[in-house]
Amino acid sequence: MKTLVPAPRRSGWIPKGETVVVSGRAIGGMIYVGTPPLVRDDYAREKSRAFIDPSLQVAKRGTDRDGSHMPYWPGYSNIPASSRATYLDWLASGCRDASYDCGYMFLYFYGLERRFFVDAPDDQEKKDILAEARRLKDLYTENHSVQRYLGEFISVAKTIAEAPEGLDPIYDNPGWDLPLSLKMAIGAKFLADVPLSADWLLSWFLCHPEKRLRTPAERCREEFLALFKVRFSQRYPGGLKSRKPTRPMKETYRAASGEFTIEIEPKIDGELVPDISGARKPVAIAQEIADEAMIELDKLSRFLGRAPDGRGTLEAHALLPSDLWPSFPSAALDELKDWATGRVKAGGLVPAVDVVARLEGHRPDKLTKRQLTDSADALARIGFGMAPDPRFALRGPKADEPVVLFELGEAVDRLEEVTSAYRVALIELALGTFIAHADGEIVEAERNALEQRIEALENVTDAERKRLFANLQWLLATPPDLPLLRRKLKEMAPEHQKAFREIVVAIAHSDASIQAGEVAGIEKIYKALGLDPSDVYSDIHSGGTRDGPIRVRRAEPGAPGESIPAESDEGGSRIALDPSRIEAITKNTAEVSSVLGAIFADDLATDDDATTPKADASRFPGLDAKHAAFVEDLIAREHWSEDEFETLAGTHGLLPSGALETINEWAFDNHNEALIDAYEGYDIEPQIAEALKSTPELETA
Repeated sequence: MKTLVPAPRRSGWIPKGETVVVSGRAIGGMIYVGTPPLVRDDYAREKSRAFIDPSLQVAKRGTDRDGSHMPYWPGYSNIPASSRATYLDWLASGCRDASYDCGYMFLYFYGLERRFFVDAPDDQEKKDILAEARRLKDLYTENHSVQRYLGEFISVAKTIAEAPEGLDPIYDNPGWDLPLSLKMAIGAKFLADVPLSADWLLSWFLCHPEKRLRTPAERCREEFLALFKVRFSQRYPGGLKSRKPTRPMKETYRAASGEFTIEIEPKIDGELVPDISGARKPVAIAQEIADEAMIELDKLSRFLGRAPDGRGTLEAHALLPSDLWPSFPSAALDELKDWATGRVKAGGLVPAVDVVARLEGHRPDKLTKRQLTDSADALARIGFGMAPDPRFALRGPKADEPVVLFELGEAVDRLEEVTSAYRVALIELALGTFIAHADGEIVEAERNALEQRIEALENVTDAERKRLFANLQWLLATPPDLPLLRRKLKEMAPEHQKAFREIVVAIAHSDASIQAGEVAGIEKIYKALGLDPSDVYSDIHSGGTRDGPIRVRRAEPGAPGESIPAESDEGGSRIALDPSRIEAITKNTAEVSSVLGAIFADDLATDDDATTPKADASRFPGLDAKHAAFVEDLIAREHWSEDEFETLAGTHGLLPSGALETINEWAFDNHNEALIDAYEGYDIEPQIAEALKSTPELETA
């Protein structure tokens, strides 16, 4: 039963559990009532703000709930009578109505902090005051001032009222400084020579003012926290040990009321707690782990950027790093694995639109490069490959064409990370199958030659070799778009057309000597591709294979006693592939990529690393002149259709997919977000666009 205490005539604290009557209102404890003492030692001495002086006038009704008559820094003695009545009403109602202006809450809180620090109550009362401060902070969650001042009080009060081992990690810190409770808890671990766990290092990092976080850490927050802990545990299974800081912790608490300042030097068992504020190495280690986690979450983040409601979908789960699957389980992901396994056992050929529909949950009207790339990434995360991969293929599959599903052997997080030998081999396979398709028939000898070439490769990984075989299966199963190639060849510059003809000659001839039947075969290829067959002889004699002189052996008798070698039964016009010849012409990846890029400017989805121009001076540091000019045009609008984007890229001499990756990587490095979002066309991030528009023009001499 609560005790009713009449309003005292002198200053006093009304403890928890007691009730005092002021102006006819019964108010619970944890307040000061009485004559307010004078505070501050300077010339501007004033009455303590928290004290409820019963001698002051109070209105009959509280009519100032919005605090419009309250000064910016209120004290009970300097607010009008209507505001005093409103404050007392709020106290009498249990201090639980957040519709009252936060100034009334601060009047109440001024008393709590004064009692805690100035009066030095017992431990239980300190815990009660701390609990009340936490309740008030949760009551006014939308008010920044409340969160700041009460957050600082709670941070300090925890270190006094609670044992270090009872403190919890903090993952949100609205202030610039490390929370005192965090420094106390981690300092105690240094003092006891206890290794830091993942939770405490993550807490230290997230509260540190110098942390660097990109969009994936914010857009995929729960996944980021979980992945950080996983990667930390893999690096430091026994926890992180670091050198103990030598400087002791010393903190200053300035009261929200402005009435006092407290100096705090925490001790544990009589020993000063070390100050972690200046420690650098643990924070640097945390940044490394965070960077690794953010890179791994990039694809999921970009997906959620395009589809904000996509969290929890099959595609989102497939883009999670596999280490997080136990923490974020998905029955749909297991079903996808079973489906992919069945398709691989059935031969691997699956309509491309079926794969996209399986992942997106609906059947698209058309296929985009982004959809195919996302599908390849999602399948790779569960250990399955898809050929072709739009990042490297000469062209992607059409809606009515198949793709090849195959087992990678293990989950792959970053399909784009391949060797240069893999890129060259894909070019060889593409050109080789073009040649094989040229006469309308593929024979076993041609297939075997291409497979043998893959087997003979020395500088590719086992996983890349599997991908090459799958790409070969697709290239042989899907006829090349010869009309497209003919049209592109007609549009090519003369030097590019000549280089392409040299590549065809190098791949088409079977050995160091080109026999008459092989010449006829090359003529047939030229004709199928829309080239002038009469150019074959000049191309052969001009050095189409570049690595040495070419011999053309005529069918003439030799010296007496010599027999004329018999020609192969495989036919005069049947063309085999000589790996050494192919290697001779494709050893310069940049040149071949440039030629193919000119041919397939509308369809090629490849990585431009080998042909990326040198970053000349441009308006946007870090981008070369071509990409910078492209960006200047892009930011003029918020949306571009696929055709518009590709046309604009072409006017700047860029491949669309390569430019997309280059610009977005630059944007991530400089603005922590992608500039271009490829979803049903291309959306331009408005905030980055505005920032770029204000970038000064490049000064020229």
